[in-house]
Amino acid sequence: MFLIDAHLDLAMNALEWNRDLRLPVNKINEREEGLSDKPDRGKATVSLPELRKGGVALVVATQIGRYVAPGNPLSGWHSPEQAWAQTQGQLAWYKAMEAAGEMRMITDLVTLDAHLLEWTQTTATESLPVGYILSLEGADSLIDVSYLEKAWQYGLRAVGPAHYGPGRYAPGTDATGPLEKDGPALLREMERLNMILDATHLCDESFWEALSIFHGSIWASHNNCRALVDHNRQYSDEQIKALIEKNAVIGGALDAWMMVPGWERGKSTPQAMNCNIDSMIDHIVHICSIAGNSLHVGIGSDLDGAFGREQCPYDLETIADLNKLAGLLSKRNFTETDIDNILRGNWLRFLRETWASPQT
Repeated sequence: MFLIDAHLDLAMNALEWNRDLRLPVNKINEREEGLSDKPDRGKATVSLPELRKGGVALVVATQIGRYVAPGNPLSGWHSPEQAWAQTQGQLAWYKAMEAAGEMRMITDLVTLDAHLLEWTQTTATESLPVGYILSLEGADSLIDVSYLEKAWQYGLRAVGPAHYGPGRYAPGTDATGPLEKDGPALLREMERLNMILDATHLCDESFWEALSIFHGSIWASHNNCRALVDHNRQYSDEQIKALIEKNAVIGGALDAWMMVPGWERGKSTPQAMNCNIDSMIDHIVHICSIAGNSLHVGIGSDLDGAFGREQCPYDLETIADLNKLAGLLSKRNFTETDIDNILRGNWLRFLRETWASPQT
């Protein structure tokens, strides 16, 4: 039983955190002993061996390069060209992992089916490459809209126009406002190229505008529910309903502050907040209750999204523990079909439907 995780920042961890993701997690953490430049030093949960150990055959893996204008306190690059160069370095890392036999880029139905056939017919999965679909988290690094086709040519298949704060194409989490001037053109070009719109991180106003403009395939790779944790980063029930109407799939995230209410970053602990894997299932249950079925939710763990064990479920040591989900879902009265939908089936159906339509 393989799994699909629809959001991991693998290249960011490799280049900005300087992690050799070919190593087991414990070796990565040993190498970081005594470091304090990042809050999650020595607390990593993600590596390629751990993905294989957990049966995670396919991931959506990101490029990310934020542009920050003068006065923006967020971390990022001071020009779109620098942000583009950062994403190209990340692409080079993915290609190096492919050359080493560690990863395999998935871009269409042919590569998807061949990859999954190998995973389902091989018992020794520890020797198999992890498949990845390339996604851009925040579109700031696209110097102009014409760069989107360049990115398509090297394998980019999904784009989230926004990340945190103001963006060049759309405002994101903790920001407000409609799409920026070139935002609609970006969406139209994405639709022409049959790229997936990742609605994650769009602020409320840009979310609704994007859904009114974009008529292609939409997913939310890593998003939880505002009704359970009240923050603009989460989706309201109205937004979840709109995504369901668009036949979207929403990936449940395992970042503790998104899972349980009242989390204080840098202060709260998973144990004290009773944040466990089952807390994320609460969000899955909520989405299923709105949909009336299990067809619109999956896993988008974000387990390497600039946090580690200090800010993830206390019963998760590494990403391999995603394989606990089947048993936990069963205890919550999900059927075998439901569990299959959530762990892989919904993402696969979405990809097959999307990639059945050719680029125009």
